[in-house]
Amino acid sequence: MPSSPNIAIVGVTGAVGQEFLRVIDQRDFPYANLKLLASMRSAGKTVEFRGQTFTIEELTETSFADVDLALFSAGTSISKKFAPIAVEAGAVVVDNSSAFRMTDSVPLIVPEVNADAIGNDIQLGVAGKAGIVANPNCSTIIMLVPVTPLHRAAGVKRMVVSTYQAASGAGAAAMAELEQQTREVLNDEPPTCNIFPMQYAFNLFSHNSDIGSEGYNTEELKMVHETHKIWGTTSPRITATCVRVPVMRAHAESINLEFDSLLNEDAARDILSAAPGVTVIDDRPSNRFPTPLDASHEDDIFVGRIRNDISRPDGKGLDLFVCGDQIRKGAALNAVQIAEVLVQRVPVG
Repeated sequence: MPSSPNIAIVGVTGAVGQEFLRVIDQRDFPYANLKLLASMRSAGKTVEFRGQTFTIEELTETSFADVDLALFSAGTSISKKFAPIAVEAGAVVVDNSSAFRMTDSVPLIVPEVNADAIGNDIQLGVAGKAGIVANPNCSTIIMLVPVTPLHRAAGVKRMVVSTYQAASGAGAAAMAELEQQTREVLNDEPPTCNIFPMQYAFNLFSHNSDIGSEGYNTEELKMVHETHKIWGTTSPRITATCVRVPVMRAHAESINLEFDSLLNEDAARDILSAAPGVTVIDDRPSNRFPTPLDASHEDDIFVGRIRNDISRPDGKGLDLFVCGDQIRKGAALNAVQIAEVLVQRVPVG
């Protein structure tokens, strides 16, 4: 399509990079040309996509000539080095790393929540309008898609969240190691521990990110600070506990909400049932609620266990359990949805 953007995918060989391709295909995202970029060791390999054979190119400082849109998922250090180069070449960058999320001038976007925050300073195919749009942390995205419509209805005053995070959040190598460890443990063999310093299969442990002096790890603090930026207010008090569990690719979260106004479980269920990007599974008689397997390979965030917080007799508390695909909505899908917003706002060509 001549009016569609020229796209580059940075980090195409990773789990999220491969998911970029699947999402682009499934959502029929328009593009004129597609460039696949990765490290030198992957350069020259081929990828079959939409009936064409694409050769992976090495990511270099000259990779972004004639690129309108660059989807990055190659890690923070790569983004810090190459995203500004891509912008200088005229591309709009949608970055999946943490490199620019808390930079004041960079919009941090969940399309169902704050698509308008992209503003008019960043536009595809318009001279002088290149820039960076950041994808939030996967746990933040999975939390805010269902919580935001409730926040709009009653005002979240305090939020307590505990996460149960899948191997995919640590990359394809962690997923492979979980699979390998499972076989080893079942065969009564010592587990291979290259990605995490302890056994992952049939185990769970505190999220493996660095812990600061206040006792919170960086994953937990991302959920706090990113939520404040996305909502545009630091008023809601937020605390998080993040745990890695032996699940392949979908995160789960237990969320307790305290509201400024009254909001009961029936009203919350109605709000969530109508919310974009949300599927409600809340069958109490059958004890049927969301699971990570329900959410795997799915676009929506699945929500259940919707119930009044019995510790709050004032009717201003609610509990939820949510599941979302970390690779998909937590990363690739959210980035492509951002790109869709950009394409719809400013046709290229």
